[in-house]
Amino acid sequence: MAGVKDKKSLTRLSVAGLLVTLGVVYGDIGTSPLYVMKSIIEGNGGIMHVSDDFVVGSVSLVFWTLFLITTVKYVLIALRADNNGEGGIFALYTLVRRRAKWLIIPAMVGGATLLADGMLTPAVTVTTAIEGLKGIAVGPTVWISNQRQVILTTIIILSVLFIIQRFGTQMIGKAFGPIMFVWFTFIGVLGLLATLQDLSILRALNPYYAIHLLVSPENKNGIFILGSIFLATTGAEALYSDMGHVGRRNVYGSWPYVNLCLVLNYMGQAVWIDQHNQSEVFQKMADFNPFFEMMPDSLRLFGILIATMAAIIASQALISGSYTLVSEAIKLKIMPRLNITYPTNQKGQLYIPVVNWALWAVCIAIVFYFQTSAHMEAAYGLAITITMLMTTILLFTWLRSRKVNAGLAGLMLLFFGSIEVIFFISSAVKFAHGGYVTALIAAILLAIMFIWYWGDQIKNQDTFRSDTVSLLAYKNQLASLRDDNNFPSFTTNLVYMTKVQDGNRVNKDILYSILDKRPKRAQVYWFVTVNVTDEPYTTEYTTDTYGTDFMVNVQLYLGFRMSQRVNVFLRQIINEMMARGELPRQPQRYTTIPDRNVGDFSFVLIQEDMSPETQIPNWERMIIQARLAIQRITVTPASWFGLEYADVVTEHVPLILGKISYSMLKLSRRHKPAPSDEIEDNETEN
Repeated sequence: MAGVKDKKSLTRLSVAGLLVTLGVVYGDIGTSPLYVMKSIIEGNGGIMHVSDDFVVGSVSLVFWTLFLITTVKYVLIALRADNNGEGGIFALYTLVRRRAKWLIIPAMVGGATLLADGMLTPAVTVTTAIEGLKGIAVGPTVWISNQRQVILTTIIILSVLFIIQRFGTQMIGKAFGPIMFVWFTFIGVLGLLATLQDLSILRALNPYYAIHLLVSPENKNGIFILGSIFLATTGAEALYSDMGHVGRRNVYGSWPYVNLCLVLNYMGQAVWIDQHNQSEVFQKMADFNPFFEMMPDSLRLFGILIATMAAIIASQALISGSYTLVSEAIKLKIMPRLNITYPTNQKGQLYIPVVNWALWAVCIAIVFYFQTSAHMEAAYGLAITITMLMTTILLFTWLRSRKVNAGLAGLMLLFFGSIEVIFFISSAVKFAHGGYVTALIAAILLAIMFIWYWGDQIKNQDTFRSDTVSLLAYKNQLASLRDDNNFPSFTTNLVYMTKVQDGNRVNKDILYSILDKRPKRAQVYWFVTVNVTDEPYTTEYTTDTYGTDFMVNVQLYLGFRMSQRVNVFLRQIINEMMARGELPRQPQRYTTIPDRNVGDFSFVLIQEDMSPETQIPNWERMIIQARLAIQRITVTPASWFGLEYADVVTEHVPLILGKISYSMLKLSRRHKPAPSDEIEDNETEN
């Protein structure tokens, strides 16, 4: 209950909550001004091909994209689709998954593309910020004078950022909010000062100019300009995913200020571009960024430094968000089990080593491969359009589950779905310019999810239907084995991690392990099932002793964001059961712990290996084999269930699926040669 109270206090609307929100939620969308206008200009052939109407139309497209996608869809609609305060595509999926099995598809596709496209965020933001330092003198010295130095500096910053993840970011995280407040205020004031030089830019608030630009001959890219425009709202999905850290009210309270600062900065950049589009200096420059160029020289160094810090914060938000996303996918059995650690006492902060170093490797590879932020921007945003479309599909299902009028829900699906399909088509041109990188990453992630999820479906629908037994049918045998002194005591508490189904049925391999493979005498036999709930922070359990004091069916109900520390939970459960008189105490004669009334635990984990006798279609066999292969190279069940320091026994059993046709041997009546006949035959041959 204390954890719930702490969470509520963090998510309550307050000044502290608003600051945390600025630091946690808006890193991605907040650094978009670093590259959006730059990408629009470069996509149209350079500043010499930019007119006043083009600039106004571009800012109008940015403004209305932010309003429709970020404000209306995510802030006003999606934030209401929370799962006990948690947001994001997997939290949304848990709210609607009972309505239709096929909803797992948009959930997996959206999760895979969100992870894949997000891998570009640290590379794009940090590289763009460091490029602003090129040619800038810090004192008497120019620290960065060429792109090779930009790449080296970017790699160093990213590497340090990923290295410190294992120690937790609780301390530096406290500074994120104030830094991002300074960042948004800085870019807002900077944009306001530039906007005041030409208030005619306010025409961009009229959607006419946005629509006109799409069909204007001055727009050399036509509808494909939306690929660059879309970069302004790529962080909207992260805004929804991070809601659980700060609460809906704090997002509502902070977004108007953030949105205002972003729009002012885009307008300010547009005014600067319009004032300098005829400048020969900039027409001859191959690479420049209007975001940095519109700053007064006296503020340039400060602007670059605060931009770099904002880029690092955006990268940190992406990294933390990836941990959370993967953790949720694991708990929902969409991805294989991975080792998860909790480096600090801060609720919700976790660290997944495999994910961390995979992200680092991909980010470094992207920096080396693309070399410049301009090339990265050309590939950025393609996959996230798919994520947003999948979220729209799930939101439609959620609205229907809330009894919203079918016409209104359908209108939402049609309106936002159409916009996002157009954005996807306009971004499709990025595939040839590097978008294939994120598409390939997304495809790999989606294949892993597909194999893991459908492999589990195939295995469960077959084995648990035909190869289960009732625990009650073996109650007498377990009672006799417990009291049979002819067998040495295996352990005091023998625990099996298994799925106990309705009717108290378990996989037959469990009883075979206890009674046949090697009779395991114990004082109490435990059958533990971990149920992952749709609520994120559930910690509940039920027990059933079947009228005995030696058999316990434990059903653990853990939220999809909770770690599965079974060893710790069981010790709490047994103490509470002893206090209620449901189990006898287990006093230990030899122990270092005074008054110890709980005996030792041994955990038996059953590991399945594909049997050659399996008779299922070839494609199902391939999926099962791939799933078992992934299972062998990921975290062990012992680590997943928090049993690293417990006594664990792993037993291998054959996994037999499908109908099995047994070939029975028959006693042959054929003549068997006598030994003397064999000798005679050999002599004849010689």
